[in-house]
Amino acid sequence: MSFRMPRAAVPALGLAVFAALAFGGCAAGGGSAGGGSAADGSDASASTNPDTDATPTTLTVFAAASLTEAFDALAADFEAQHPDLDVALSYGGSAALAQQIVEGAPVDVFASAAQPQMRVVVEAGLAEDPVVFATNTLELVVPAGNPAAVTELADLADPDLRIALCDPTVPCGAASDALLAEEGVTASPDTLESDVKAVLTKVVLGEVDAALVYRTDARAAGDAVEGIDVPGAASVVNRYPIAAVGAAADRGGAQADAAADFVAFVTGPSGQAALADAGFGAP
Repeated sequence: MSFRMPRAAVPALGLAVFAALAFGGCAAGGGSAGGGSAADGSDASASTNPDTDATPTTLTVFAAASLTEAFDALAADFEAQHPDLDVALSYGGSAALAQQIVEGAPVDVFASAAQPQMRVVVEAGLAEDPVVFATNTLELVVPAGNPAAVTELADLADPDLRIALCDPTVPCGAASDALLAEEGVTASPDTLESDVKAVLTKVVLGEVDAALVYRTDARAAGDAVEGIDVPGAASVVNRYPIAAVGAAADRGGAQADAAADFVAFVTGPSGQAALADAGFGAP
């Protein structure tokens, strides 16, 4: 059952107040030319601010495992200078990364630990004009304290020692093979790993007595390992190339520009300083 208030029960003053409130409510909802505040006190214009709502462009970078520490630092510096960009880094063996790119992985920039792996991407028509941005050489490493008393590269031929090397299909493995051949050492590896960080982990954990890794990786491991210089290592140099990948151009102007900016940053003064800090040699 409904109830209707008698017309006489609503005084004239009450009608006037009601009308004023109703009109005021409509005016408040309409806003003004000078802007206004939402009911919760927030700026009503904030939700339409293009700078606030803009989604950062994600730049996907595939990089050799040996670049991990250097590129982590470098990417943070790059993002600080480009707040509209997010750098997504993916590390691994250069050969595996190159294969993923050829198979269609959505990558914007590729940084390889050696030129043959970059050549795979270039010959597939997915990159142009790669630039060498750093160099690296190998070093013999042992666990802290050197429990097996390793002293030289020739010790890698000792069958009683546990030895780790990179697989020959990846740059650090190819360099290791070249160095061992040049020095006339036939190594007896107990394990072949897919990238240099996997080799280094074996040493850090004490699972092997000695290994060959890049100088930069031995440096990054700090006191967890001990490095032993190899006199002939300077003659086997890995040259690291970097290039924007075709997928960046395929996704439009902003993506292509971001990829070009990152390559320029790595090869420019700031990038070169970060790489030198990590122990890499000049291009």
